[in-house]
Amino acid sequence: MKTALDDGDRSMRILAIVNGAAGGGRCGAAASRALASLRSAGLQIDELVTQREGHATELARDAFAKGRRRFLSVGGDGTAYEIVNGLFPEATTEHVELGMLPLGTGNSFLRDFRITDEDSAMAALRGWETRSIDVIRAEHSEGVVFFINLLGLGFTATVGELTNRRFKRLGPAGYIAAVVSKMVDLDKPVDPILLDDAEEDARPAVFLSFNNSKFTGGAMMMAPDADPSDGRLDIIRAGDFSRLPLLWAFPKIFLGRHIEHPKVETRRASRVEFLEERRQPVMIDGEILHIALRSLEVLPHALEVVT
Repeated sequence: MKTALDDGDRSMRILAIVNGAAGGGRCGAAASRALASLRSAGLQIDELVTQREGHATELARDAFAKGRRRFLSVGGDGTAYEIVNGLFPEATTEHVELGMLPLGTGNSFLRDFRITDEDSAMAALRGWETRSIDVIRAEHSEGVVFFINLLGLGFTATVGELTNRRFKRLGPAGYIAAVVSKMVDLDKPVDPILLDDAEEDARPAVFLSFNNSKFTGGAMMMAPDADPSDGRLDIIRAGDFSRLPLLWAFPKIFLGRHIEHPKVETRRASRVEFLEERRQPVMIDGEILHIALRSLEVLPHALEVVT
């Protein structure tokens, strides 16, 4: 394993941060083979392996402070989320590149770029061509976090929490199992929001989803018109659904056709303010945090990703 973080031009060498526990432990075995293949293709890669939850954030923050500017996330969506939070906010004014090798249980963000599996990800990484994407800054009562995929409140968050707790080993199928389970205690909370300092909304909603990219839970197209480089969030609001209509509409999310339902609304904004702080489960890039949100702000073209 290479860990020579002080040799050569550190800003040009790629630092792979590997979450060996991702994918139920599958990532640990697959990562060595994949990284060896990338090295044989000419990429200069150093490698660090995480030891605990949150460790990828620490490793990325330390490496950035030492001059690293090219990173490779090896794991699932959660590994990339941790690395992004190790890079920002310091990386806001820097040119930083991030590649992703999906060897975990989830691969949502890369699907926007038609990267759906390990093989297509490896092909992209061998070429190492990047494009700029937006990063979202989420302020809450205890601090700030950053994300590149989506943030969900209400039903999507409680489903995500149940998925992580009971069904994560099932991969994308686990999310579907959690959806069916959570239909029993369906709720319609109120989270008053203000969009771009102009439009206020305080209606009950089964869920609110704030999307930088299209997909969630693997292949579910939550926000079919989202563009991670347009400087705006696509906001999906599922309103006053009852159980059976929601269960009937749910399968349409795989084609993005759920937004055609009259109780589903879509809007766009570059800033969202939460008018009432309410501590609740919040799903951010597949991770569940219990926080009270204050605001979301788009940081346009803040990160270069390999596509």
